[in-house]
Order: sequence, then structure tokens, then C-alpha cells
Amino acid sequence: MVWGVLEEMRIRSLGVIDDAVVELSPGFTAVTGETGAGKTMVVTSLGLLLGGRADPALVRIGAASAVVEGRISVPPGAPAAVRAEEAGAELDEGVLLVSRTVSAEGRSRAHLGGRSVPVGLLAELADELVAVHGQTDQQGLLKPARQRGALDRYAGEAVSVPLAAYGEAYRRLRAVTAELDEITTRARERAQEADLLRFGLEEVEAVAPLPGEDAELAAEAERLGHAEALASAAALAHAALAGSPEDPESVDATTLVAGAGRALEAVRSHDPALAALADRMREISILLADVATELAGYADDLDADPLRLAAVEERRAALTQLIRKYGDGEGTAAVLAWAEQSAARLGELDNDDDRIEELTAERDRLRDELSALAQRLTDARTEAADRFAAAVTAELASLAMPHARVSFSLAQTEDPEGVEVGGRRVAYGPSGADEVELLLAPHPGAPPRPIAKGASGGELSRVMLAVEVVFAGVDPVPTYLFDEVDAGVGGKAAVEIGRRLAKLARTAQVVVVTHLPQVAAFADRQLLVEKTNDGSVTRSGVTVLEGEERVRELSRMLAGQEDSETARAHAEELLAAARADG
Repeated sequence: MVWGVLEEMRIRSLGVIDDAVVELSPGFTAVTGETGAGKTMVVTSLGLLLGGRADPALVRIGAASAVVEGRISVPPGAPAAVRAEEAGAELDEGVLLVSRTVSAEGRSRAHLGGRSVPVGLLAELADELVAVHGQTDQQGLLKPARQRGALDRYAGEAVSVPLAAYGEAYRRLRAVTAELDEITTRARERAQEADLLRFGLEEVEAVAPLPGEDAELAAEAERLGHAEALASAAALAHAALAGSPEDPESVDATTLVAGAGRALEAVRSHDPALAALADRMREISILLADVATELAGYADDLDADPLRLAAVEERRAALTQLIRKYGDGEGTAAVLAWAEQSAARLGELDNDDDRIEELTAERDRLRDELSALAQRLTDARTEAADRFAAAVTAELASLAMPHARVSFSLAQTEDPEGVEVGGRRVAYGPSGADEVELLLAPHPGAPPRPIAKGASGGELSRVMLAVEVVFAGVDPVPTYLFDEVDAGVGGKAAVEIGRRLAKLARTAQVVVVTHLPQVAAFADRQLLVEKTNDGSVTRSGVTVLEGEERVRELSRMLAGQEDSETARAHAEELLAAARADG
């Protein structure tokens, strides 16, 4: 089932491309041209639409930004359509509009179905829509980790399910082992830490500070230290307000204010403004009486006991020492917080023996679990490797390598500290215990060798294409983009690659950037990326080739001469053979 087709891309101010529209067919589209820069921009544009890294150096000199827009046909209910709609995107009659803008300053914006979205969402959709393969992917296939990943992808749930459980157990085992090593190797340091915590907690317990006690004692010490001055000031103030019994002739503030109030009360009925002032005078009189009463009580309650002052200062000294050592100078609340945290930490340290026993038991259980899961992974990979190798070998026969044989080597390295697989203790990692390597015997009699050592550039290209064709049968994507997958290939092999890509295009959209006419001839549509130069500015455009124009381009690709009769005849022969094959 085809889940989506890339119908069109528009590229503006990207590299050497000023403004170009790339129309793609549902089947097989070949992109050709004299030089690689323009063709590379087509591949780069698709990479940007798929959430690739935005490089401001891609913006055309003199332009403020580069823009790539794409139209992707996505049927309702397809995984990509569902994910896009979850993000708020809208489909226009089954068409999803995607755009990416890169500014010359390096800022990047993405839009999907009329809605601004994170660039990461485009990359997420790319997994469902397009498989991109180029020279870097061929080099990646040389790495054993990528080869194991390819095998696991082919095996499907037979590997993915136990691999997920294995990964979870592996991460937990690492955490348990790290904690166990930390406890056992740092036993002396942990004992010293426990002694220090215990000493500190005993000091805090001996003093038994209360929250806010330091502030309260500071205020009390201040009051006790100035008791005589406070009492004298309170007595003088009381006499000024209420008068002194020792001086009956003295005039006090309460008497004066009362007299003023009586004077105003006598005439308040004649003027509302004066009545308001009389009310305020009454309030002042009441307030003065209250203050005088409180001053009298303050003087009576004031404690000038020097013994109490000495006790307060002694307590403050004890608290200050605690605060300096355990409260970072922040008060008794900080000391109490330290004590609470330290008690919890001391509990952990005092329970080291119990914790070691628990962790050791969990470690042993996890190692047994990993052994069982690693064995399941090895069995599943071994079974899938035979099927995968047979399928790729069959594909190579269709790519002018009829005698080549592909196989997988699955091995483990013995390690007495490892997990048990097949009755042996072997080393293990985050993906299991298997060391997977793809082997190639290019012709009869040749021993199988790792493809990194035994495959030429052309053979590696065909192996990669064969792997992708096999994947298309078990894990298809709607669109495949191959960037010069035919590098290092020529002659009959190139024809077979073109034929195989055309076959792949029957069930998926295939876009190929190629320099080989044998491959381009099999395409349903051929696009020409051309450069023009007016002496100061270089531009590239994209043209759909049909009829005579396509024959001329194939002639140029064959012989470097568009008007060569021999090259034209060969080009027409290639096109005729491709049509007959289709």
C-alpha cells in the first residue's frame, strides 16, 4: 500500500537555485545534470523538508532566506496523515503542504498543513514517508552497528520485542551495578561521612534549637541590655502625657487636649467643619489616654534581671555556634533542615549492609534475565539472518552480480563477567551479545569477507540497493530517494540497476539522482538541473525532459555530445529497451 507520494517541490534562493519547481512523478523520476551542485540542491531541499539540519550557508548569496515547499499526497488514515492532523495540520483534498524556511542568520521555521510546527515533527513524519540513501549511507553500511540495525529491522517483532525488554533490563542493571560499586568501593569514605553526620546530629540534639528562636533571643537580649533606659524613657513619656503625681502643678498633654476638645464641643453645632475637627480631637484624646495606660504597664512589666540576660546570652552563643557550623549563617530553621536531611542520609549509610544485599540480589536477577533475553535475540537474529541473506543474494542476481553470495556472521566474545548465551559467558552491550557482520563472496571460489574489505564501490552500491529492495518487501515506505546509488557502476550493471529501480517504482515512488544514462533511461520522468552564468551570478533551473530533449540529454550523458548521431542512436536504443522491459 502506498502511503504518500511527493508530487512537487518549489525551491527558492537555495544555493545555486534561484527559483525552481521540481515536478515528481508517482513512479520513477531521474534527476540528471552536467554538474553535481544543482542536483545536490534537489537532494538538500528534500532533506530540509524532512527535518534535516538547516545550514545558513545554503541560503543564496544576497537573499534574506531560502524556502523549500513541498506537496505530498497522503491518503486519509495513513500514519503520516494521522500524525499531521494530531499536530493541527490540515489536509487539502488529500494533499499535505510542507514548507521550510532558513534565514541567512541561521533561524529555521517549519510549517505543516498551514500550521507552524517544530522541525522535529517533520523528521518524525519522514520516517513514515521517505527513505533517503546516498554515499554516506553506503559508508554507514560498512559499520557493524548499522549492519546489526539492518538485520534487526528486517527481523521485525521477533527482535524488536525482546530487544525492548533487554534494553530496559540493561539500563537497570547498569544503574544497580553503579550503585553497588559506589557503596562497596567507597565504604571507608561512607563510614567517615556517617561519623561526621552522627557527631553533628548529637550537637544539634544537645542544644535542641527551636524554629526562629535565634531571632526571639536577639530581641530579648536587646531589651534586657537597655532595661534602665527603656524604663526611664517610658516614665518620662507617661508623665508628659498623663502628668506626674510628684508635681501637681505640671501641665500634661492629656489635660491640654481635653481642654481643646471641650472648647470645640461647645460651638460645634454652628459649623460642620468645626464639628469634624471636634470629632478628630476626641479621637486624639482617646488615643493619648490609651498610650499613657500602655506606657504605665510597660514600665511595670519591664524585667531588668541580670541573671536572665546572662542566660539569654549563653543560649545565643550556643545557637550561633550551631548556625555557623550547620546552618550556613541562615538561622535555626536552616540548622533544623540540615538535621532532617542528615538524619535521612545517616539512615542510608547505616543500612549499607542491607542495601548491598538487596542490590546484589537484584543484580544477579537482572543478569539472569539478560541472559535469557540475549539468547532470544541471538536465536531471532540467526533465523532472520538466513532469510535476509538469501533475499539480498537473490536481488544481487538481478543487479548483474549473479554469482555473488551474501551471508551474515553472528559471533560473541567470551567474557567471564558477561551473560550466558549458548552455554558460554560472553560480553554484552545495549543491543545484546551479538557481533553482526555482513559478508560478501562476489564470485564462486571467493571466501566470504566483510563488505568493508571485500566489496568495491560499485558492488557496495548494489549491495545497498539490494538491501533496500528487500526492506521494501517487509517494511515499505512511500518514497525512496537515492543520491548517486550507482556510483562506481557502469555498463551492464548500470542497466540492471535501472531495471531494478524501475521495478521498485511499481510499488513505491522512486527518485534517483544519477549520472548514468543507463539508469536515467528507465525513469518514467527525467528532470534536468542546468546551470546558467551571466558572468556575475550562477543560477540553476529544473526542466522536465520529454521527447527530443530527453534524447539529447541521454546523448550528452553517453558521449558528452548532444548532436552525435551515434550517441543519439544509443540513447534511443536505451529508451526503447527500457520501455520494452517495462
